[in-house]
Amino acid sequence: MKELINQYKNGLLEDVIPFWSRYSLDKVHGGYLTSLDRKGNVFDTDKYAWPIGRQVWTYSKLYNEVEKKPEWLEIAMSGAEFLVENGMDEDRKFYFSFDQKGNALKKPSNIYSDCFAALGFSQYYKASRNAKYKTLAREVYDRIEKRWSNPKHVFNKETGFRPMNCMGKLMLDANMALEMEGVLDDEKIVSLKSNSIHNLLTHHYDETLELFFENVAPDGSHPDTVDGRLIVPGHAVESMWMVIDLAAQTNDINTIEKATDITIKMLSYSWDDRFGGIYYFMDWKNKPMQWKLDWDQKLWWVHNEALIALLKAFHHTKRADVWFWFEKVHTYTWKYFPDPEFGEWYGYLNRRGEVLLDLKGSFKGCYHLPRSLFECWKTLEKIEHDNDKS
Repeated sequence: MKELINQYKNGLLEDVIPFWSRYSLDKVHGGYLTSLDRKGNVFDTDKYAWPIGRQVWTYSKLYNEVEKKPEWLEIAMSGAEFLVENGMDEDRKFYFSFDQKGNALKKPSNIYSDCFAALGFSQYYKASRNAKYKTLAREVYDRIEKRWSNPKHVFNKETGFRPMNCMGKLMLDANMALEMEGVLDDEKIVSLKSNSIHNLLTHHYDETLELFFENVAPDGSHPDTVDGRLIVPGHAVESMWMVIDLAAQTNDINTIEKATDITIKMLSYSWDDRFGGIYYFMDWKNKPMQWKLDWDQKLWWVHNEALIALLKAFHHTKRADVWFWFEKVHTYTWKYFPDPEFGEWYGYLNRRGEVLLDLKGSFKGCYHLPRSLFECWKTLEKIEHDNDKS
């Protein structure tokens, strides 16, 4: 167990975080340059709200829960201040992208820039204790809540003839319930928890098919369309570890077991038995993935989220089938994704596990990987503690 703990801890603190601290900071204009090639060279100086909000969260989280390193707080502050000074349009919605100096390039096409800004501001408030960021996080969340019924706003091209509910909102609700305690009102946190758990486990998971669907009709059915048949294994397991964390707060063992069952079933369904790894997208009727030509690629974040889900599930259940799957995903992930020569991890592999793109940044950013290494490290320590007690 010690070896595993050190593998994740050192991967975070001696590899991934030093890479981003060394190469991504814009010390002239603030914020982060996230378009980094394999060696950390910047190949595009445009900046993007999603990765900035996420990196603010990452460094704030490290400061709050690993070590009060002034460097980490300064890095988080750089991104937070960039978003405050440049991030929003006249309606206080976050832009999608900026040039290096912070001039807005693209208006928001959906709500996710706002979501990650809210999460970043919330965690940064806890690190800095600057009340301005608590107020900002609450204000951004309030606007998100008002926009959820039409998150793409004027960019929405849907006619409304075939309404579908996407699980993305529910997963973000679960994430915000975990991250924004002490920022949002207690009543709102309770509502987010109960709503996200209920809808993720009942509406998006089909008990008969034993599959977790990305999109469902309002009545919970699955239209026989490309969107209606879509399975996104990474989102399924990511949402399940959040459900496990929320359920653990009230020692809700039944919910933890159900989330664990869903995790195992989804990994069994989506594992590539020929080449290993987890598929990116799947069609539950095995029909052609006409809009998802990258369906069989192996992506870093999918495996990162699976590792978190499996370790959290094992921590609470001690089930042998969960540990079996953890070892399987762990072995594949650490064999194919890390870059031993230049550091950090590759993000995009083909079906065979060969590197498709050797960049380290772009929308890969400084989020899924460091979050996974952190959560796995801390959960492994809890498992070790449990073993020592028994």
